[in-house]
Amino acid sequence: MNNQAINMKSISLRSRTLLRVLIERYIREGEPVGSKTLAKDASIALSSATIRNIMSDLEERGFLSSPHTSSGRVPTPQGLRFFVESLLTVHPLTPGEVKTVQKQLANSGGTEDLIEAASGLLSDITQLVGVVSTPRREYQLLRRVEFLPLSGQRVLVILVLNEEEVQNRIIRTERAYTASELEQAAHYLNSVFSGKDLFEIRVALLELLRCERENLDRLMKTAIEVVDKAFEGRKVKNKNDYVLAGESNLLAAEPFNSHQLCRLFEAFAEKQGILHLLNECIKASGVQIFIGEEAKELGFEGCSVVVSPYSIDGQVVGALGVIGPTRMPYQRVIPLVDVTAKLLSSALNQAGEAPY
Repeated sequence: MNNQAINMKSISLRSRTLLRVLIERYIREGEPVGSKTLAKDASIALSSATIRNIMSDLEERGFLSSPHTSSGRVPTPQGLRFFVESLLTVHPLTPGEVKTVQKQLANSGGTEDLIEAASGLLSDITQLVGVVSTPRREYQLLRRVEFLPLSGQRVLVILVLNEEEVQNRIIRTERAYTASELEQAAHYLNSVFSGKDLFEIRVALLELLRCERENLDRLMKTAIEVVDKAFEGRKVKNKNDYVLAGESNLLAAEPFNSHQLCRLFEAFAEKQGILHLLNECIKASGVQIFIGEEAKELGFEGCSVVVSPYSIDGQVVGALGVIGPTRMPYQRVIPLVDVTAKLLSSALNQAGEAPY
């Protein structure tokens, strides 16, 4: 990470200018950009030979890549990250655009309608996928958990939540567990997840089960089953965890292939990747951007995700965002996500609705 930061800072002004123009053209047209094309750009007063040298240097640094045998270049996820953080000029929404978003939200009814409206307008405006998590007001932080075996494949779950709130629950498992197995599972959960929200814990463990089902050892399988049973039905998961709109827009988005599209729709169906991402955003402040490999780990191969938290009465209760290809128009998506999050917060406060 430090080496990457040093490389970014060491890029010359003309290299930055060339990289910015190349990425802007790639985002706009979706094709590899060559030196001859860049030489015709009015903002670059350099020869084709000089441009080729700079492009080769940027490729060596990891900011560009050469697809196939083409002489053109496309930005890598690292190049896009540098572009977004250091080169992108974000233009705020016009007063008219803000009013349009505000009006669409104002025409909605209660909380459920507002969430659906926000997701739909993000999708309609960007022609990408809009996603909004349903609001959660109450967080239940795990302090400690204990499991005690009972007869008949039953387990007593003792949860210490928040400050000193103690809750007990009896669950029925798929098989009988020994006291030793349950003790080891509780020790693992307490050492790894103490201080985290129950919702976050369940999402993390279910995602682990999805990705590493064949490689999980006996301890992890025990922990996952017992936690899933113990937290199931608690107020750690809403009836609808999030509202998604515009998935079909990805069918026309480049450069997704059939394999990537299948992976994306699987991620939408399984939910865990989206829930983990939105939950991470809830814990942060402002707009968060996941590009390429950062999003691939969550099941969104070839995607970028722009998300921002929203709040009720000053408390962050959810997140919203846009999912699309890495060559999405960041200069438009970023301010739209930011403004929509703020306007949704305002609309929810005015509606006086309790989260469901």
